[in-house]
Amino acid sequence: MKVAKNLSLSKVLPWILVAGGVIGTLCSAIITIDKFKLLENPAFKPNCDLNPIISCGSVMQSAQSHVFGFSNSLIGLVAFPVLITVGMSILSGAKFKRWYWLGLQLGTILGLIFIHWLAFQTIYRIHALCPYCMVVWVVTITTFWYTLLYNIQEKYIVVKGKWAIAAAFARKHHLDILIFWFLVILALILKQFWYYYGPILGFN
Repeated sequence: MKVAKNLSLSKVLPWILVAGGVIGTLCSAIITIDKFKLLENPAFKPNCDLNPIISCGSVMQSAQSHVFGFSNSLIGLVAFPVLITVGMSILSGAKFKRWYWLGLQLGTILGLIFIHWLAFQTIYRIHALCPYCMVVWVVTITTFWYTLLYNIQEKYIVVKGKWAIAAAFARKHHLDILIFWFLVILALILKQFWYYYGPILGFN
């Protein structure tokens, strides 16, 4: 897949931030509401409890769902509105200093590390998947990726030598890389849960 070389990140990024922020906030809100309902009534079944694998309830009741002592979804309720605010501010003509962009980048990096840790935990330790959580994974990876490309483009993050070549490649194939990233996660999920989905897909 060849992606346009002249990607206008300054035009695309704010929409990615707004869309990602809205989707992430909605998913975080749904998870938070269901978490409270589950705390009130241990017999409550979230609407995304579809089978032994797609089971939000199993994820919500795990220790990993409140690693900091409160529901992880509360972090999303704080972080994702920030993306909406930044994106809407840019669309309205606001300009931010380099330190601000580096701060946003740091936030996306922390989010990226956290969601990959959670992905590992849900796939290999909890052995269950939460669809809303997986949407948050997609949003977090996407916002990190395009914020990084924008910061490199604007020289807020300076890259030289081989890193500059890698950055040029990443900019040209930004969507290819992002899709490959998602496919790797999907492959890991299918491999781990093939015992369940294999027969459903017609493989014994």
